[in-house]
Amino acid sequence: MLALETRYEELAGWLAQDIGDERTAQGHTARALDASHITGDTDLTAYILGRKAQLAGDTGHPADALGLAAAARRTARPGSRLEVIAVMHQAHAHAVLGEGTEALSSYDTALTLLSRAESDGIWGSWLDEAYISTARARSLAALGEYGQAAAGFDTAIAALPSAYRRDRGVYLARAARAHAGTGNIPLAAQIGLQAVGIAADTGSARIIGQLDRLDQALVPAPREDGVAEFRAALNSIVLHPS
Repeated sequence: MLALETRYEELAGWLAQDIGDERTAQGHTARALDASHITGDTDLTAYILGRKAQLAGDTGHPADALGLAAAARRTARPGSRLEVIAVMHQAHAHAVLGEGTEALSSYDTALTLLSRAESDGIWGSWLDEAYISTARARSLAALGEYGQAAAGFDTAIAALPSAYRRDRGVYLARAARAHAGTGNIPLAAQIGLQAVGIAADTGSARIIGQLDRLDQALVPAPREDGVAEFRAALNSIVLHPS
């Protein structure tokens, strides 16, 4: 029962994050970590430490994310997919901290580890090279390498299963932001409009947060093709400053 409670708290934390309630997400994830220690399930502990690292990075605390990801890697069994997940979180934390060499080296390590990782059942069953490529593209954008980031997102989105609708919305919004960074404003607006449709259907605050960043990037180019249509669509689903 305690193991079931632990998994519930972790899932509740993810759902809270997706609707934009970061305080509640942190509370559920912290309780999941405490319960995982009581159960003695080190796989579960490693996974939740990885989730805490992800949450810290997504809420603007990259130094905390780096420490939590290191703890997740120490806890994970060597050769497991949980180890790969931890290295990925380390990589993005390095990127947000501006440590490009360390970030890209960590992604190379993650790919190498994945190539020989064992099957972990539910843990990391979704993890493949495309997922790591998407994470790498996000980190490249954080480092200001928008051209490489845009190419990485476009490739990953094309390979994403259609059932991953919320993730598709997040990736589309991030891809659009990357294209805006390259100066291709019409394409950014076009891709952003696709993400708005998914945000409207799902109500995902993760998607809307990324669209807000895209909107800010498009402010200097209000007359470019597609920008007005994108902003009108975004304005129809969220409060949107003029």
